[in-house]
Amino acid sequence: MATEQTSAPVSIIVRDLVKEFGSTRAVDGINFEIAPGEFFSLLGSSGCGKTTTLRCIAGLELPTSGSIFFSEVDVAQVQPHLRDCGMVFQNYALFPHMTVADNVAYGLMARRYRQAGPLDKISYLLKSAFSLIPESDKRLVDEVLETVELTGYNERKPQQLSGGQQQRVALARALVTKPKVLLFDEPLGALDAKLRVKMREEIRRIQKRAGITTVYVTHDQEEALAVSDRIAVMNGGRIVGLGSPTEIYGNPGNAFMADFLGMKNIFPVLTRTQDQFSLAQDLNLKVVGVAIPEGETSLVLRPDSLRFADQESPNQIEGTLIHQLFMGTSVEYLVETAFGQLRLLRPRFEERPEVEAGQAVKLTIAPEEVLVVAR
Repeated sequence: MATEQTSAPVSIIVRDLVKEFGSTRAVDGINFEIAPGEFFSLLGSSGCGKTTTLRCIAGLELPTSGSIFFSEVDVAQVQPHLRDCGMVFQNYALFPHMTVADNVAYGLMARRYRQAGPLDKISYLLKSAFSLIPESDKRLVDEVLETVELTGYNERKPQQLSGGQQQRVALARALVTKPKVLLFDEPLGALDAKLRVKMREEIRRIQKRAGITTVYVTHDQEEALAVSDRIAVMNGGRIVGLGSPTEIYGNPGNAFMADFLGMKNIFPVLTRTQDQFSLAQDLNLKVVGVAIPEGETSLVLRPDSLRFADQESPNQIEGTLIHQLFMGTSVEYLVETAFGQLRLLRPRFEERPEVEAGQAVKLTIAPEEVLVVAR
């Protein structure tokens, strides 16, 4: 297949990377390593430095200082077209006047044009002007369109395609040159929610089949958790968390990480005695089996870890139900407690408690489900 690597995938090593725009430091001395063939995501909110980091890897921005290694080669100051990266942008960047086949073949033609002599360059310009794709390139285009499930779409124009199909054309164009590194800059941002879920599954499948080392930028934590082998969470130009999806979700480490990952129920600890943590007077929660950071801490009570309690139980929390919201696959409850508002998330098929807004409720959470993070 066109997407199968003919050589071993490369590793990426970023060392002390700094990128400044005037007096603004967008990337502040970050370090990370990506294993060959790994799907690595940069996750963070707008302005955190994730896209600037990606553009430095691509060569679209030159670092102020630091190194970027593709395996043993430092490419930090190398021109973009010499880095052998394939990039998929949020807006797809397809040529509206070209067919699907011409859009996909563009990278192949551009590469051959750069490598050609003066007379051959004229030949390639003429071929490009009249959409004359060489037979060898047609085979590669057909193979990669089959990979992204667009067989038979060769002669269509981008405006004749759905958003998801356009996204797959952009992915095919990036894959057809068999790049060393595949880069995604918020590729699903323009799609509706249902299509985003489908396309992230497709991207993951195609990347694993191709075996290409991949860097994926997103602000959507659910998206990053679904597709990534490892995730670097960025804030203020720095990496504040790094690990596999299960590692960073199971132990976010600090309150910023927990909040960014959507855990919502984060409360400062008032006092601690061994494995007992107090959130309010006469309320102590037991914690077992989790790492305890040094210094001031907060407890994270994930909404899906909380349960309604109909009798005395460990880690019992009393409160008043404010409201409940039916959300399709689940029901969200908001409860006022002595230390703040708690959100619960329970499956829709679970029997609902017979309480109304304003009535008292009792909640519980297993000690091993309570997370302790640095404040």
